[in-house]
Amino acid sequence: MEKKPKTEFLYLSEPDMIAAGVLDAHECVNVCEEVFSLLNAGDYLMGGPNHNSHGLGIVFPKETKFPNMPVSGPDRRFVAMPGYLGGRFDVCGVKWYGSNQANIQKGLPRSVLTVLLNNKDTGEPLCLMSANLVSSARTGAVPGVAARYLVRKGSKTLAVLGCGPINKACVKAILTQIDTIEHVVCYDLFEKAAQSVADFAVAHGKTATVEPDLEKAVRDADVVTIAASRIKPLVFKDEWLKEGCTVLTSGPIHPDEDFWLKNKIVYDNIGLHEAYVEEAVASGDKDEYYSGVIGGPIYRLIDSGRLPALQDSIDLGGIINSGTGGRTNDTEKITFVACGMSVFDLGWAYQLYQNALSKNIGTQLALWDEPYVE
Repeated sequence: MEKKPKTEFLYLSEPDMIAAGVLDAHECVNVCEEVFSLLNAGDYLMGGPNHNSHGLGIVFPKETKFPNMPVSGPDRRFVAMPGYLGGRFDVCGVKWYGSNQANIQKGLPRSVLTVLLNNKDTGEPLCLMSANLVSSARTGAVPGVAARYLVRKGSKTLAVLGCGPINKACVKAILTQIDTIEHVVCYDLFEKAAQSVADFAVAHGKTATVEPDLEKAVRDADVVTIAASRIKPLVFKDEWLKEGCTVLTSGPIHPDEDFWLKNKIVYDNIGLHEAYVEEAVASGDKDEYYSGVIGGPIYRLIDSGRLPALQDSIDLGGIINSGTGGRTNDTEKITFVACGMSVFDLGWAYQLYQNALSKNIGTQLALWDEPYVE
C-alpha cells in the first residue's frame, strides 16, 4: 500500500517576519502594484458568489443571556478574509483577525492578526504567520502605489490626518515613492500620536510640525493621507484643499459633498465596491450599511445620480494596466479610495514566505507524518 505523504508547514513568528523583510516598505509597494495589476486582469478570487466579498465577520449582539458570550463594543469583531491570488503568487489563503479597542488597556494591539497560506490544489497549509505587520505594511503600501501614479510631480508637503500605526505605515510607504516631500504636517486628536509621526518624519530627513487645527493642517498640503479612527471620522471641506492636491484615504471620512462631486475619484478596485453595494441591498437597510463602510458617502451620491455609476468609474489597477497614467494635469484634485482587500495581504505574505524559505527563517511544523484513515 502506498504511504500517504507527510505534510509540514512553516510557522513564522513576528520576529521571523521582521527578519524576512516585512518592514521593507518599498518592496511592499512593488508587490502591491503587482496585485493591483492582477485585480484589474481578474486573476483573483475573494469570498462570496461575486468573488469580491470583503470577508465574513462575527457580529456580536448588544446583549446576551449567556455569561461568556462576547457583546458588541468599540472596534470589536472577528473577521475571516479568504482569497486566491493568481500570477506568480498562485496561492490560496485567509487573513484572520480579532479586534477589540479594549486591547489597548491590556498592552495589546487593537487587532491581532494571522495569515494562513494554503496549497491551492490540496488545501494543505504552506505557512502560518504572524500578520499584524503584514497588514500594516500592505495597508500603507496601497496608498503608496496610488502615490506613485497619482501625486503631482514636485509635491513638497504631506499632511497626515490620523497618526496611529496604520497612517505611520502609509507615511513610510508614501515617502519611498515621493522623494520631493520636504515637510510633513501631523494632525490627530491626541498630540502624543501626532508628535510620534512628526518625530518619524524628522528621522527620515523631513521637517515636521504638529497642527491641532484640521483646516490649517490640510490648507497647504500637496498630498493628504487619511487613516483616522472609525469611532470619530474626520469632517472637513473641499475648499480647504489646494489645486493639484492628492488625497489618499485609507479610513472613513466625512467631507462635504463638494469633495466627492468636484474631484476625480480613483477606486482601489471597482469589483470590491460593487460587492459592498450588493451587500448593502441584501442587508435590508442600505442606508445603515452605507454608514458603516468607507465608500458609503460615495454610494449614496451614485444612487442619487450625482456621481457616475461604479462600472463607469476608474480604479488604480486599470490605470496601471492601461499605462495611460492617472493624473491628466497639475491642477486637478484626485481622491484615492481604499477599502482593503485580503489579496494584498496574501501577496505580501507569499513574498515574505518565499523570503523566509530562501533565508531558512522560521520553524517547520508537522500536520501529520501520515494522515490517519479509519
